[in-house]
Amino acid sequence: MDNYWIWWILAAVLIGAEMLTGTFYLLAVGIAFTLGGVVAWVGASLPMQLLTAGVLSVIGTVIANRWRRARGDPPPSPGLDVGQSVHVESWQPDGSARVVYRGTKWNGVLASSETPRRHTMYIVATRGSTLVLGAERP
Repeated sequence: MDNYWIWWILAAVLIGAEMLTGTFYLLAVGIAFTLGGVVAWVGASLPMQLLTAGVLSVIGTVIANRWRRARGDPPPSPGLDVGQSVHVESWQPDGSARVVYRGTKWNGVLASSETPRRHTMYIVATRGSTLVLGAERP
């Protein structure tokens, strides 16, 4: 099989994988590989093919990165746990709580110092494996 077919097959795989991710980085590399295949098709040496694909991959990913930053990242989704109720087993002296949620015990903290302590609280956010609790459903 000729080198240009290998480049074009790899480019097709990368562009297809890009459709699953939506980040545009794989698209940039896929386009660079396509152009690496074009360079192979015109008869350039293997080092020239690799240099073309490598340089264009770097340029393409830098452009994709700047474009994504200019657009701004979408706000993070609140998560599936936000809004769910939890049962508070006990309150600790430092204001943290031990809560039961989804059949297991979790650590919880109040969303703010003004949040009243109740036996049933609601998850307003998560910080790692700690649940942030509020008195009202968000």
